[in-house]
Amino acid sequence: MPPRLRATIAARLLALLLCFSSPALLAPCHGVNEQGQALLRWKASTNATRGALDSWNAGDATPCRWLSVSCDARGDVVSLSIKSVDLGGALPSADLRPLGRSLKTLVLSGTNLTGAIPKELGDLAELTTLDLSKNQLSGAIPAELCRLRKLQSLALNTNSLRGAIPDGIGNLTSLTYLTLYDNELSGAIPASIGNLKKLQVLRAGGNQALKGPLPPEIGGCTDLTMLGLAETGLSGSLPETIGQLKKIQTIAIYTAMLTGSIPESIGNCTELTSLYLYQNSLTGPIPPQLGRLRKLQTVLLWQNQLVGTIPPEIANCKELVLIDLSLNSLTGPIPSSFGTLPNLQQLQLSTNKLTGVIPPELSNCTSLTDIEVDNNELSGEIGIDFPRLRNLTLFYAWQNRLTGPVPASLSQCEGLQSLDLSYNNFTGPVPRELFALQNLTKLLLLDNDLSGFIPPEIGNCTNLYRLRLNNNRLSGTIPAEIGRLKNLNFLDLGSNRLVGPLPAALSGCDNLEFMDLHSNALSGALPDELPRSLQFVDISDNKLTGLLGPGIGLLPELTKLNLGKNRISGGIPPELGSCEKLQLLDLGDNALSGGIPPELGKLPSLEISLNLSCNRLSGEIPSQFGDLDKLGSLDISYNQLSGSLAPLARLENLVMLNISYNAFSGELPDTPFFQKLPLSDIAGNHLLVVGAGADEASRHAAISALKVAMTILAVVSALLLLAATYVLARSRRRDGAIHGADETWEVTLYQKLDFSVDEVVRALTSANVIGTGSSGVVYRVGLPNGDSLAVKKMWSSDEAGAFRNEITALGSIRHRNIVRLLGWGANRSTKLLFYTYLPNGSLSGFLHRGGVKGAADWGPRYEIALGVAHAVAYLHHDCLPAILHGDIKAMNVLLGPRNEPYLADFGLARVLSGAVASGSAKLDSSKPTRIAGSYGYIAPEYASMQRITEKSDVYSFGVVVLEILTGKHPLDPTLPGGAHLVQWVREHVHAKRDTAELLDPRLRGKPEAQVQEMLQVFSVAMLCIAHRADDRPAMKDVVALLKEVSRPAEGGEEGKEQPACNSASAAATTPPAVQAQRSPARSPLPKGGSSSCSFAMSDYSS
Repeated sequence: MPPRLRATIAARLLALLLCFSSPALLAPCHGVNEQGQALLRWKASTNATRGALDSWNAGDATPCRWLSVSCDARGDVVSLSIKSVDLGGALPSADLRPLGRSLKTLVLSGTNLTGAIPKELGDLAELTTLDLSKNQLSGAIPAELCRLRKLQSLALNTNSLRGAIPDGIGNLTSLTYLTLYDNELSGAIPASIGNLKKLQVLRAGGNQALKGPLPPEIGGCTDLTMLGLAETGLSGSLPETIGQLKKIQTIAIYTAMLTGSIPESIGNCTELTSLYLYQNSLTGPIPPQLGRLRKLQTVLLWQNQLVGTIPPEIANCKELVLIDLSLNSLTGPIPSSFGTLPNLQQLQLSTNKLTGVIPPELSNCTSLTDIEVDNNELSGEIGIDFPRLRNLTLFYAWQNRLTGPVPASLSQCEGLQSLDLSYNNFTGPVPRELFALQNLTKLLLLDNDLSGFIPPEIGNCTNLYRLRLNNNRLSGTIPAEIGRLKNLNFLDLGSNRLVGPLPAALSGCDNLEFMDLHSNALSGALPDELPRSLQFVDISDNKLTGLLGPGIGLLPELTKLNLGKNRISGGIPPELGSCEKLQLLDLGDNALSGGIPPELGKLPSLEISLNLSCNRLSGEIPSQFGDLDKLGSLDISYNQLSGSLAPLARLENLVMLNISYNAFSGELPDTPFFQKLPLSDIAGNHLLVVGAGADEASRHAAISALKVAMTILAVVSALLLLAATYVLARSRRRDGAIHGADETWEVTLYQKLDFSVDEVVRALTSANVIGTGSSGVVYRVGLPNGDSLAVKKMWSSDEAGAFRNEITALGSIRHRNIVRLLGWGANRSTKLLFYTYLPNGSLSGFLHRGGVKGAADWGPRYEIALGVAHAVAYLHHDCLPAILHGDIKAMNVLLGPRNEPYLADFGLARVLSGAVASGSAKLDSSKPTRIAGSYGYIAPEYASMQRITEKSDVYSFGVVVLEILTGKHPLDPTLPGGAHLVQWVREHVHAKRDTAELLDPRLRGKPEAQVQEMLQVFSVAMLCIAHRADDRPAMKDVVALLKEVSRPAEGGEEGKEQPACNSASAAATTPPAVQAQRSPARSPLPKGGSSSCSFAMSDYSS
């Protein structure tokens, strides 16, 4: 070998030997540079899933080719951007110091990082972008971050950060983008925020403990285009300096605690397009300066305490598309100048105190799809030229003082779907032309003074699903043509003057579920065949005769049957025992004879009421009656029944029993319930022994004592009534009718609770606020026994609608996945609702705030999705009429001690037509299309003014499931192209990309069996978010699909929780405050409530 070649080989071998013999010399030989080593040290401290950062190779010279790493021309790292990868572990602190000289972008978003934000990040002086959003970070925002003078974008949203926004935030003078929303921040917004002259986007909503006023220094942020502080505890007045925001496009401070008036200076915000200030406590008038905002498109000021007139200057905003000023105290007329708004699509002025006529000038707004002026004091005839409003789909003017005929010209609005003119003074006939509207699905004209016949043309309106003509002066017969309405689900013709028999053609209404014909003069026998879909039948207070045939047992879906106050004779058909879903049966006040069929005692769902009183029934009580262990009310008085009462001793859920005026004998059962029965409910049974004793003398003595006691009771009652009247009259004369009203509480509790209302009110302080909802603020209140109570205080004293909604919806239902209403209290100025306190917050916090036990596991998420599905299915399918929740979102799903879900916030709940089984139930609400749900969750039909059905809830549920699967909020600002969650998911699927890529990074890397379950649940969610409502499944089918997923659902069968929903015995289940507002006995509907609300369509015999 030549000497030079031998020397070269020796030198190379020596170099290799040095490299491998000294670790200190390893890096210069083959290892990555200092910055790469820093990144590898941080990677080693994480729990990065396999494959996430595999390209980070220690053998590379630099990290510049690693995934998520970018370098400049010199090879220095300038960007580290990792999104939606399950890293786990803590944020890098000292590890990143070697990058400090060059790092400009640090994005670690959706990476499942935990712990606090290290203060060492404040040493990365070159940073321009810092994004740590969508993790599980906790602790405070370190003040050291405020040293980053070059920082332009700071995103810390969707974590569990606590504490105050640092005062030094104003030092970040280069900042253009600041997002802090969906954390647990508290304290006030620092005044130094005004130093951020370049700030364009400020979003800090969803921090419910963020208190205090919006600082006037906000006016210094002159480049601001987006101000988002919704769902916070922000209070005080909007500062006048808001007028200095000349570039602002969106102001979103809704569902907060703002007070005071809207500043006039807002008229200087000439770039403003969207103004969202709804659900606050704003007072004073609407400033006419709004008319200067020529680019304004959306104004949402509903549910405040605004007064004064609607300024006509608003009509200067020619770009306006949506105006919602509902739920205020506005007075005066509707400005005729609104007729000059060419783009106006939705005008919502419901629930104010507006007077005058509906301006005919609205005829010029040819883009109008939705007019809602209900619940006002409008008068006169309707003078709108409806043929010009070709796009009109919804017209609500109910609960006003309108007169004249129902405009027949409405028939020219070919797209009209929903018409409600109830609770007015309209006269004349129901225009036959209306029934030519092929798209009309809802026609509500109840409580007017309409007369004439129901026109036979009704059979042409083939899409009609809800018809309510209750409480008018309609006469004649029910036309047989009504049988052609195959889609009809709700028929209410009660309290009229209709005569003749029920047409046999009614059996052709294949989807009819609710039929109320009470208080007419209908005659003849009940038809042998009725629609098998019927769930609610009320034909009480008529003149029906003949026998009750066996066909009544062919109604498998029937839950409530009221045939009381007729002239029906013969026996009670035993076939009624086939109606296994029957919850209420009223056959009282007829001429029925014979014995009580034992089959009635086998009805498994009979739990509300059984009324057989005032007939000619004889024989003994069947022993099977002892199995009616759910029954709440039983009335068999005024018959000829005999024998023992022993079968009734086992009815432990009874709250009302009347056995008076029969021939019962033997001893009264020795149970606490029977011992407390009023004497009047057992009177007239001469052989019945009250108390122990068997001899004739003791029986006669008991009966004599009973008569004496009843006489004394009647006298004492009369004296007490007179005394109460006298005291009340003196009190009113002395103090005035309203004196002391604010201090006088009306309280109803649904279970025993040990507290006083005064104690509760004293605890309603800002320190105890735990959340805000669509209708009020929620506080945690400690009880003397150490337990806690959740108390919702309604936003204002005028919030009667939402208050009644929650009481009516929750007061009588029980479901393991629906928050339990424990009671309520009210006076003139305050309305309170008492709930079980749930310690684990909301599903939104569980998913987005990090550090929550179980949030990174699939099992708890699946159980939550299934539990919420059960709750919504219960509302849609087990309650009659069905209930539309109206605001299903992650914030309204509360979690119990074991993260079991409870659906909450029923302030926007509305009644459906009841046709849920067929998937075509429609909203029966005063405000079904007002954007009252939550943006990102509301179904597309709200915006397009299509009919609102229970499928709108299905859509919202689907969005919640997507949120559970992806870990992303529906309006996540980091989604590409500004897309919302549904759009982003659809585009991903349409592009045929891997569905697993959509999953929350915390859920990736799970066992294959769990991943398959997630993908199955994802498929169910995609069905739920179908764009067309008719393409979405019913909630009962959603439950079935979710239960098919291989993880079995825990808990009992759904059927074990039979609904106590909407008891027809209204007086027994409805709070006095609501009862007091009901109209006369012919219709217990609240006069001031939704004309579509039919929780109890008629009074039942009692």
